Amino acid sequence: MSRDVVASSREQPALDGAGLRVAVVCGRFNDHVTVRLLEGVRRGLRGCEVADDDVTEVWVPGSFELPATSKAFAESGAVDAVVCIGCVIRGDTAHFDLVAGECARGIQQVGLDTGMPIVFGVLTTENLDQALCRSEPAGGHNVGEEAAQTAVEMARLLVSISKLRT
Repeated sequence: MSRDVVASSREQPALDGAGLRVAVVCGRFNDHVTVRLLEGVRRGLRGCEVADDDVTEVWVPGSFELPATSKAFAESGAVDAVVCIGCVIRGDTAHFDLVAGECARGIQQVGLDTGMPIVFGVLTTENLDQALCRSEPAGGHNVGEEAAQTAVEMARLLVSISKLRT
């Protein structure tokens, strides 16, 4: 016998973000793309009824700085979820592999260590065209908007799971 939790089926649950506090940490590097992702996050959070006053946005130099900043937010107790936005585009050196891999590992580790949804909204693409295709304006595919919805879903799910203790 199973207890009901928010995600009790394969279908996406209703995303009710009312009352949730969300931090958005956005990398400045490749800001011609990350600004588009940030616009998607804003659309996604508003679409989930997260109040603008419950959203804190900060900028960091690049994707490598996202984990430390998200950890500071998670440990502050001031938010219920953190959305990390960045863009790493492959170049001619190993820099891409180092930054993309460590960024992903760090974001995952923060979530595991804190138990808070730390959402990976970082594009890791081969070229600028791919990044632009994943950060389209309203009505198109935007990883930022998807990340916002993931933050709301996971924040609600983790609260629901925590209530299963008897």
